[in-house]
Amino acid sequence: MALRESFTEALKAAMKAGQAGRTSTLRMILAGLKEIDIAARPKPPVSEADIISMLRRMVKSRQESVALYRQGNRPDLVEKETAEINVIEEFLPPEMSNRELLAAVEKALEETGAVAPKDLGKVMGALKARYGGQIDLGRAGALVKARLAA
Repeated sequence: MALRESFTEALKAAMKAGQAGRTSTLRMILAGLKEIDIAARPKPPVSEADIISMLRRMVKSRQESVALYRQGNRPDLVEKETAEINVIEEFLPPEMSNRELLAAVEKALEETGAVAPKDLGKVMGALKARYGGQIDLGRAGALVKARLAA
């Protein structure tokens, strides 16, 4: 089942079960999806990789909020944001382990022939094209920069 349909099905199930927090988070996901659909017009529908990227941004934003709420001693908001993260992560493919990420970076460096920091974009493009939603581009970028700087 495609991600779009799984969001809708999960929303229906959450509404029937009376899960207010889950319903709210799923509606927020669908609203975010609608925003990227509108931004992509008149192009064809948004790809699964774009949806996964949107979900990862949502998780990252909430993780940053959790850190701030912890500093501000707001356990109620930490709990709310953490619950939202858990719902969003249900729809994300598992991220690569550190070992898999290192192997992917090495392979991309080899394939692109990158040797200098100016080749970063070329390597990152290759990683994104090959691994899409499975790879955390932030972590991968740091690894690529370190390897190219060495």
